[in-house]
Amino acid sequence: MIKDIFAYDPTSPLVFTQFYFWAFFGVVYALFALVGSKKSMRNAFLFFASLFFYYKTSGLSILILLFVICSDFFIAKRMVKHKPGSFGRKAWLILSVVIDLGLLSYFKYAYFFTDVLGSLTGLEFKVTDVFAQLGNMLTGTERFDVDRIVLPVGISFFIFQIISYSVDVYRQDVQPVRNILDFGFYVSFFPQLVAGPIVRASEFIPQLYRKFFLSRRQFGIAVFWIINGLAKKIILSDYLAVNFIDRVFDNPLLFTGFENFAAIFAYSLQVYADFSGYTDIAIGVAMLMGFYLPTNFNSPYKAPNAQDFWRRWHMSLSRWLKSYLYIPLGGNRRASFGTYFWIILFALIALILSGSWVVSVILVTAGLGMLLLARFREGSRKKLFSNRYGESS
Repeated sequence: MIKDIFAYDPTSPLVFTQFYFWAFFGVVYALFALVGSKKSMRNAFLFFASLFFYYKTSGLSILILLFVICSDFFIAKRMVKHKPGSFGRKAWLILSVVIDLGLLSYFKYAYFFTDVLGSLTGLEFKVTDVFAQLGNMLTGTERFDVDRIVLPVGISFFIFQIISYSVDVYRQDVQPVRNILDFGFYVSFFPQLVAGPIVRASEFIPQLYRKFFLSRRQFGIAVFWIINGLAKKIILSDYLAVNFIDRVFDNPLLFTGFENFAAIFAYSLQVYADFSGYTDIAIGVAMLMGFYLPTNFNSPYKAPNAQDFWRRWHMSLSRWLKSYLYIPLGGNRRASFGTYFWIILFALIALILSGSWVVSVILVTAGLGMLLLARFREGSRKKLFSNRYGESS
């Protein structure tokens, strides 16, 4: 029984809708009450609790999490030894981003890049899990499967948070975290580790050093967030999926055209309720421990148009992209080399995937038109590059 509690079971991960998670949180919260007044002990305890949560959720992928925690913690320490704007400071930042995005690209897009290379060269490439190979070499066994790459749960969220930290340290928006346990806690905080919202370093790290405080009103708000999230997930998302959407999608020819159309619409509600429900629960659980996470959804289906819809949907990702990609590439005020580079790169990928010369001509024409508009007309550039992020100036 005790072994089952601490062992990783891929068929039973810790998710917010299971009793096991709430039992886990109950134990964590009881112990948290004993150490909550001591900031260093609190952060260390929640870091180790978060590691246990991630291990129960993703198994040995915890090694990837620990690796990026260690690498970026020490890279940031080295970065601040150089003057702002110096080559050395930029070099350490580039190293951090390359490591983080390299891992993210490997686990999420290895199959995609392999298919692209195969299409370009006509050769057949086989994807191999190099980390599993390394594990087999170190253990001298064939314990790990090398024939497929298993995507670590929540890798996008903790990679984006780590990049936020490196960039904010580079910009001097935040000072490097004092010790690796505090930094590990920032990266791995379990309520939002696997489903967001994405937390920016400049917003969360100052909370590491604040005393715990939870008023009666804040407690009520936190409970409301949790109940609201559970209602979205269990009542709306799961009910729609089991009783309507799955039935129609499994046998669409048995249903009318209207019923199929309604199932597609219901599926969009299911996705929203599922994702939004998880982040609502995360916000409430974090608030019970005195930490505040950003709102991730703002009633997107009340939006009057598509532009406003994307402003309301996955807001933490939009803010992250705006702060760490969109504005550094020039925003809507100027089209930098990076702006043109990414437009061309995405166009080339689309050409490769299309496999049609007609589509290729259309995409090339559209891409050239966008580049010319971005280069010579400021008003058009603002429209092209600002709608996704809500920039108005």
